[in-house]
Amino acid sequence: MSGRVVIVGGGVAGATTALVLGALGMKVTLLEREKMPVNGPPFCHLHAGGNLYREIPDAQCLTLLRQSIGFARLFPFAIDARPTLFAIPKEDPGSVETMVRRLETLREAYRKMVEEDPTNGVLGPPDAYFRLFDKSELLALRERRGGEPLDEAQRWLLAVSKQLDLERLKFPLALVREYGINLFRVSAGLALGLKGLAGVDVCYGALVTGIHRREEGGWQIVFERDGKRERIEGAYLVNAAGFRSGLIDDMAGYRRKRLVEFKAAYVCRWEAPGEQWPEIVFHGERNTPRGMAQFTPYAGGHFQLHGMTPHITLFREGLAASTGNSAQPPLPAPFIEKIERGWPERIVRERTRAAIDYVARFLPAFRSAETASAPLYGAQQVPGEDISLRAADVSFEKEGYVRCEIVKVSSVIDMVEAIQEDLVKHGLLLEAVPVLEMENPMAHLPESEIDQRAERIAVMRGYPARMGEILVPCQTCLQTAYSTEETA
Repeated sequence: MSGRVVIVGGGVAGATTALVLGALGMKVTLLEREKMPVNGPPFCHLHAGGNLYREIPDAQCLTLLRQSIGFARLFPFAIDARPTLFAIPKEDPGSVETMVRRLETLREAYRKMVEEDPTNGVLGPPDAYFRLFDKSELLALRERRGGEPLDEAQRWLLAVSKQLDLERLKFPLALVREYGINLFRVSAGLALGLKGLAGVDVCYGALVTGIHRREEGGWQIVFERDGKRERIEGAYLVNAAGFRSGLIDDMAGYRRKRLVEFKAAYVCRWEAPGEQWPEIVFHGERNTPRGMAQFTPYAGGHFQLHGMTPHITLFREGLAASTGNSAQPPLPAPFIEKIERGWPERIVRERTRAAIDYVARFLPAFRSAETASAPLYGAQQVPGEDISLRAADVSFEKEGYVRCEIVKVSSVIDMVEAIQEDLVKHGLLLEAVPVLEMENPMAHLPESEIDQRAERIAVMRGYPARMGEILVPCQTCLQTAYSTEETA
């Protein structure tokens, strides 16, 4: 048995782990049951401060800020540099003052990060991290007929100001440099980056059916691929199976408390008035009839919608917890059916229309939007018993077994650095290397190749090809990635 690392699951966690360890010269086998990497629940947001989640403490927000900056530096080609507008409806009990205090805390933390290391400045100047707009400013934009040129923030709100129902919102609104993440481009970058690593063997279409601890140490993993049964041995096993992580725990003989939640976001097309739109988040209380609404723009007039209510993004009985008999939460069969076989068209239309109408409470013209494709959906694991947890990364067992337990994709760097430290303890890696100080195998991938692969992945998964495009490339992210590469 060699010092091979076997990774079960090729989502963002597993594929990034394979990429980093492969770049360090380790022998890695990645087992992924689908035909491409990154097939988990949808993600669309950098979470550079965790502002979508009012319920989490400041400490988690600060962790997400730091992690998001690292993620943008690792995946610069996947970052969409359009800001996010945060609004609190009048019907919501949330406080504008509380939102602003948190933004001020985050801005100061970002300022310190940039002062310590200028390459952290991927969100632009710290002073511009957020900007507040009162009602009179939006009315002035709405009524504008030429005159003085607009600054960058005003240009982002020009179209919005003409469409928002301002009477339903508390003021001020906050325009924040919370950028987007394009999941199809993350998938493309990881697929291409892994392909270029000689020591990494990626086995797509591999279904793990058995895991055995060897008496002499290490693991034997049994899997099926193309109708054949195969085995592989490794000194170290990484469980990156996402919402199925409990099944791998059960095979390996471990117990771990976790939650699994099925969620969906809906894809529509809208002939949006105006040239550019930010993402918009209307705050609300989770899992109530007035939960948060999220409006995310993509290229080609496509929009991704969340409504954190039981009738849109969340589902009744869509949250399951592990039991004493198994580490795998028993998600009801209808959700497994959706994950493995897709959705009935009637349900797609009904839920997408509900999402459109939900956002249209604040953007009345948006009612003309139409369903564009199947939803983006999947099940998300959350370690422990707190469904509000957002900043999590990894847990270990003694026998060279690790679970990747990220809740947000931005946590992958902390996760893989912790895995490196554990590999050093097991004598399988000479020294741990900070991920952002390594040569990034994806940094010099041709942009045209990422574009083509991302669009192809979108179509293969049943979504419009243009969802693989970036609206606004993050030039600061790209410059940081290349300058770091040149000085490494």
